[in-house]
Amino acid sequence: MLKHGTFMSAIVLVGAAVAATAGYARDPERGPGGMEMRFEELDADGNGEITLEEIETRMQSRFTDADADGDGMLTRDEMIAAAQVQVEERVDRMLKRADTDGDGALSMDEMPKPRGGWAERMFGRVDADDSGGISKEEFAQMREHRGRHGRDDKGDQD
Repeated sequence: MLKHGTFMSAIVLVGAAVAATAGYARDPERGPGGMEMRFEELDADGNGEITLEEIETRMQSRFTDADADGDGMLTRDEMIAAAQVQVEERVDRMLKRADTDGDGALSMDEMPKPRGGWAERMFGRVDADDSGGISKEEFAQMREHRGRHGRDDKGDQD
């Protein structure tokens, strides 16, 4: 039986592998950055459980797909190309879902709205003094907090 810590480490590794080739278009079905995997994508044999082997196979498959020249290494260009494919797929899904007038473009009214008050909750967390605005100090505290949780000063993951 796979230990919980090992399993969680494997899930984190999958997230890192996906992030290496993920686009940044928001896909509501997958969450911000497209990093959230659907259970069914990881449960390759469909038995209702995800094994470490299934996670490793998925990671290898993503890597192999991105390794255009088959040399066992991902170059910057290969990672960009893989991310571009994912961005295009997400944009296509977003247009299919949100383009209500079928003109092939999204107006501001058609743009997906944040679900469940997410933006308001995040704003409320940063607006520590409940002033209705974010001060320079509150903004700096937010950036410092993000830095302590695996993101650098520019919001990029380590």
